[in-house]
Amino acid sequence: MCLFCEIIKGNIPSTLVYEDDMTYCFRDINPVAPTHVLVVPKKHFDNIRDIAAAADGAQYLSACSKAIDEVAKLEGLDSGFRVINNCGEDGGQTVMHLHFHVIGGVKLTEKMI
Repeated sequence: MCLFCEIIKGNIPSTLVYEDDMTYCFRDINPVAPTHVLVVPKKHFDNIRDIAAAADGAQYLSACSKAIDEVAKLEGLDSGFRVINNCGEDGGQTVMHLHFHVIGGVKLTEKMI
């Protein structure tokens, strides 16, 4: 079973930041900045290409975009933040469930990814 699906179901503990009908947002267990939150669609999609091909993909991408904005507001990231999506093994994706990293709380450099 998928790690993030298990987290969404509550079978694996997480620190919830924001949740709605279509997304679940929780703190990364290995943060790279003071704010490092994962925004995950509740429906399983392997990656960004998988969601792009799905009939309901646009609906879930829109929900993720709104959730990213909510996380930024809740975390007080008014001066800026970074959103990262890794796609596939060669793209650095380690959990094969689409997710977006919301990173901020410090001034980020161009080199930090």
